[in-house]
Amino acid sequence: MPVFEQLAPFRDLILTTILYALAFWLLGRKLKWDRLWQVLIPGFGYYKLGKSLDMEREGLFCFLMDAVTTLLSLIPDSLLGERAGLAVNLMILLLYVLLVVYRIRLMLRLLNHFRMKRVWVLLGLVSPCILMTIIALVPRFQPGDPDEMLEEWKAGTAPAEIAGGSGAFHLTDSGLSVDLRERSVKDLSKKRYLLKDIQLNIPNGSMVLLLGGSGAGKTTFLNAVIGYEKADATILLNGSDIYKDYGRMKYRIGFVPQQNLIRACDTVRRTVGDAALMRIPVTVSGEERHKKLNEVLDLLGLTAGCHGLVGKKSGGQLRRISIAMELVSDPELFVLDEPDSGLDGVIARELFTELRAIADTGKIVIVITHTPDRVIDLFDKVIVLARDSGRCGRLGFYGSPEEARAFFGKDSMEGVVQSVNSKDAGGEGLADQYIARYLERMADGKEAAVL
Repeated sequence: MPVFEQLAPFRDLILTTILYALAFWLLGRKLKWDRLWQVLIPGFGYYKLGKSLDMEREGLFCFLMDAVTTLLSLIPDSLLGERAGLAVNLMILLLYVLLVVYRIRLMLRLLNHFRMKRVWVLLGLVSPCILMTIIALVPRFQPGDPDEMLEEWKAGTAPAEIAGGSGAFHLTDSGLSVDLRERSVKDLSKKRYLLKDIQLNIPNGSMVLLLGGSGAGKTTFLNAVIGYEKADATILLNGSDIYKDYGRMKYRIGFVPQQNLIRACDTVRRTVGDAALMRIPVTVSGEERHKKLNEVLDLLGLTAGCHGLVGKKSGGQLRRISIAMELVSDPELFVLDEPDSGLDGVIARELFTELRAIADTGKIVIVITHTPDRVIDLFDKVIVLARDSGRCGRLGFYGSPEEARAFFGKDSMEGVVQSVNSKDAGGEGLADQYIARYLERMADGKEAAVL
């Protein structure tokens, strides 16, 4: 009995240690850890978990912080003075906060490994022990393929080292000039590179096709160019820095997303007119605004039915209305993400012909489309983004459609995309080779031929 009385102050600590050891043991069986007995070492289960999830550093930190916190909490108050006791308690609090942060990172990675929803992390915040026990005991929670999960986890963390020079690139004061050094995000403890080393100059009056396979970073690139999601980059539009002067420059950019964000219960004219009120500066007179509204409606073939309700219009007309709402502010750069989505060939052709007319007024039009070959004759330039072997988006080519066919040795734009797509996505898996070839082309000064 005296022994139990002596252990009474440490009862909660002993119980917690036993429960965590049990949770790690059960989880370790499911994850097929070797040397399961090691989880009996207090806190060492965190290191085992981190190592199995490719987060060895986080696991080691959790183990060390848990061990130090435990040791400090075992020091009797009688051995410490008032100041020393306060310092120890503050240190324990600091270490515990750090332990919680790193523990949550491990739990998020664990949820991803078992393809579980992130909302489960709330339980992990309250008690990682309970979360690990549930994952270990519930049969429907099964880990993904280790190689596949590891590849997904490492995606973009180490861009491929691609041989090839880098020629001198000069930003221009005319048109759109892009020097994108990198676009990265922080995912838990990993820095992921979404885009890297994209440099190009697009003249005014150009209609540009943006190509790339799934995951190559097309939408990410557009968001970076228009300043919606800033990258480590310098983006100039006719000499003005989009990032440094975004408050003013955003009115010189039009962006049409994939979805039609339009209210259905108003007329076409009022819908586009309200967009004009919001986007055209107040210094512009009502007469000039009215004139611009009529010009846009005429250009996009919306004048005849402009007094009809938006909700009664066809898919092609809805896309035209979305375009009109952006075009009415007379932007210098016009970006469209799959404007022909859901449209048949004839309607899509008409829509792209109208976009060509917009570019011919001196604007820059950049378009993503998954059916490029039916309208490729309307484009001046082609940007090809390729996902390298490190799963980071890079510039695989920039030039005219004719030069793209010659560069890739393909008869179609779909063939071009197939060249840089990974083999898992049904492509040829040659992204690294074409990225290197284009870098050599740039280094040799041949980029002048494709600008």
